[in-house]
Amino acid sequence: QVQVVESGGGLVQTGGSLRLSCTASGLTFDDYAMAWFRQAPGKEREGLSCISREGGITSFPDSVKGRFSISRDNAKNTLYLQMNSLKPEDTAMYYCAAGGTHGYCSDSWRRTERYKYWGQGTQVTVSS
Repeated sequence: QVQVVESGGGLVQTGGSLRLSCTASGLTFDDYAMAWFRQAPGKEREGLSCISREGGITSFPDSVKGRFSISRDNAKNTLYLQMNSLKPEDTAMYYCAAGGTHGYCSDSWRRTERYKYWGQGTQVTVSS
């Protein structure tokens, strides 16, 4: 049984930092590209970045570029999202997903249907 579990969310003040983790079990982690998405209330799920099985990374949207970074540790079956200089507009539920095409992030990596497994999400709230 595949399980994908995010952790590390919480309440933080503007300008603070959080590191989200996503641990996957029941699958061969390094067979999959991994991605972070977020969804704010009333908005569509937004792709933040995808990282290939070998560590190749897609660009972040301008709204978080330079503040967020993605990484993975295949030995620990874990994906990370480092978030710095957080803003109230970063408040959302953050999700990780496993999928891609043969472990690589395709040009359509932002499409949610590209991912086979999803976590339940971890809430990030940034207070002003």
